[in-house]
Amino acid sequence: MYTLYYGKGGASLAIHAALKEIGVPYELLEVDLEAGQQRSEEYLRLNPDGRVPTMLVEGKPLREAAALMMILADRHPHSGLAPAPGSLARAEWTELIVWMACNIAAPFRQWFYPGDIGCSKERTETMDALRSKIEAGFAALNARLEAGGPYLLGEQFSGADLMLAMYMRWSRNMPRPATEWPALKQYADILRARPSWRHVNEVEALTGW
Repeated sequence: MYTLYYGKGGASLAIHAALKEIGVPYELLEVDLEAGQQRSEEYLRLNPDGRVPTMLVEGKPLREAAALMMILADRHPHSGLAPAPGSLARAEWTELIVWMACNIAAPFRQWFYPGDIGCSKERTETMDALRSKIEAGFAALNARLEAGGPYLLGEQFSGADLMLAMYMRWSRNMPRPATEWPALKQYADILRARPSWRHVNEVEALTGW
């Protein structure tokens, strides 16, 4: 049903885990990010941005991890990826997905690829500002979990949790990784124990988180 173009540990990670959670057939095609395959002519025809993930949905290439999570939740309403369509909880879920994409994923992209904004990693004032933005996002989510965990929507696991787990993993080598916030550390342990997360880490041969 689906074909996921993924890069090991990249922005495709949460979508890979979501497909495993749903339990539908899917094909995985690795894009070797280290070798620059995301910039190949063949891949750019699918995703002109030259990024992962790209997912074929009925043969149509679609992109952006946050959007793909929403698409999967809509197409598989009984998967547990999101609350019921039309509910207040679903509205809150949608807000969370978009908020994290804007406030965590976007500055992370610039942190990893400062050349996108005409900068370099030696430009400490810019890198410090990006780091502060990311840390502020984690602090806000830590407070949310302290107020009403164990998941972002309280007792209900959802695809938003897979997105946050992915972002948290990206922070593992930062000066202050996400697991240094107490509620986020506890949360990470819960998410890392999920079969889907363990499966994805095994298949993508990921280490260090």
